[in-house]
Amino acid sequence: MTEQAVETVTADDVAARAGVSRWTVARAFKKDGVISEKARTKVMAAAAELGYVPDLLAASLASDRSNLVALLVDDFDNPHKLVMLERLTRILRAAGYGTLLVNMLGEKDAPEALLTASQRRVDAAVVIGTQFDDGIRRTALGARRVKQLIVFARAGTAPGTISIACDDVAAMTEIARYLMAKGFRRPLFLAGPNTESTRLMRKDTFLKVWEEEARGARPVVIHVPDYSMPLGCEAVVAHLSALPAEGRPDVIVCENDVLALGAIDALRHRLGLSVPADVAVTGFDDVPLAASPAYDLTTYRQPVTEMARALVRVLNDGGSTSADVFLTGRFMERGSA
Repeated sequence: MTEQAVETVTADDVAARAGVSRWTVARAFKKDGVISEKARTKVMAAAAELGYVPDLLAASLASDRSNLVALLVDDFDNPHKLVMLERLTRILRAAGYGTLLVNMLGEKDAPEALLTASQRRVDAAVVIGTQFDDGIRRTALGARRVKQLIVFARAGTAPGTISIACDDVAAMTEIARYLMAKGFRRPLFLAGPNTESTRLMRKDTFLKVWEEEARGARPVVIHVPDYSMPLGCEAVVAHLSALPAEGRPDVIVCENDVLALGAIDALRHRLGLSVPADVAVTGFDDVPLAASPAYDLTTYRQPVTEMARALVRVLNDGGSTSADVFLTGRFMERGSA
């Protein structure tokens, strides 16, 4: 017994059911299609009744836009990436864009990951991670399929890219001045990998403001090779274990919340110190766990919703926008500092 072939519902079927032209059906499904609300409602009702969905690939072949955006991520251990992805995909979908998620498996995989995305004829590739260098830019622009290469939540220095990020300079200036006003004098800065092409301005800004305004010794800086709680924890244990009590920092300023959570674990559970009585801690991002009573982390909330909306505006401009976008977030004072 053979299965009966399922007949594909076409735009012509929807047009006949709704009593409109085929071109009205096409306009109803276009993000920027010019159509009355009454006609759109009729088309959508007929489409839902028949189970019709437009062929996006066919539509993109007839246009210079696919309304598809590739999101390249390389750091799924960082819970803030999940916050970003939820916000980005929701806001992009509401604006009529589909998303293609590509897991970038380290720096060497970056060019191949982007080439994979470009083969889907994406309108833009959005890099959300640390492993980004000029090789990615050359792959994207050389393929002539990725119209825009956007660095999200970091500042990209490579030509041909657009950055959409939190204003790290304003944020770290506020954190530094807050700590000065609280009377802290011996900060330790715990930083992640120092990637030149996509970097955070947090460390450089904090050091500059502290040296100029606190007029004290240059803060000690520790780099870890990746943003991870275990690495942050071990780095703090190794550094503080080698110091006498009077020589240890009075505050650990962390480049992001993941490192800050690891630092708090190190202080409390490995070194037997109190937070903030012995050593205070600040973070950056405001991941969901930061507000937990277990950490009560003083941090800086990135304006992820506003950043996602800025991304939509850049996409809607169709490549005519070239200016970077830096947005102000919100300082979150809690019990850790």
